[in-house]
Amino acid sequence: MSVDLEKLEAHLLKRTYIEGYTPSQADVHVFTSLNSAPDASSHPNTARWFKHIQSYEPEHKGLAGSSKAGESFTAGSAAGKEDATGEEDEEIDLFGEDDEEDAEAERVKAERVAAYNAKKANKPKTIAKSVVTLDVKPWDDETDMKALEESVRSIEQDGLVWGASKFVPIGYGIKKLQITLVVEDEKVSLDDLQEKCAEFEDYIQSTDIAAMQKL
Repeated sequence: MSVDLEKLEAHLLKRTYIEGYTPSQADVHVFTSLNSAPDASSHPNTARWFKHIQSYEPEHKGLAGSSKAGESFTAGSAAGKEDATGEEDEEIDLFGEDDEEDAEAERVKAERVAAYNAKKANKPKTIAKSVVTLDVKPWDDETDMKALEESVRSIEQDGLVWGASKFVPIGYGIKKLQITLVVEDEKVSLDDLQEKCAEFEDYIQSTDIAAMQKL
């Protein structure tokens, strides 16, 4: 069953659906009569409508209404000829059309804004994270570095993950602990973390942020 694309294009110029203000069986009838998506360059309104109705494809069988209004756009239907005549009469009715079209445009705009806001609200929030390299310096070469590292790693906090570490010589037989960690920026304050490290004063002389990079 073929579809009168020119007539459909003209109909959808100022309308969102074949009939009414929501997808219906009239849309499904025309949609299924098309073999493929119309060319957007020659029939932009029909191509827009086709893509929109295609998004409802899993719900097609459950959409309300009848196919009667859609039959006026498909060839070989007596009902289509009757509807076509009615459609022509409607097109030459110049009174009250502007108000109806303005209301439809506002309704469609409101729907799109509501859909956008709902999509934005449901979108998972991106968690900002940073990779940090922390230098931890002992008091002297007699400091128990193993105990120093265990003390640092004993600090547990939501949003904090300790990573690889190594001991780096800094002179006079003294080594510092260089440890990598990943933090969630909203949950972990590096200043607070350094203050917690400073509480292990038997082992730790000072701490410094050697490097920091956003993930």
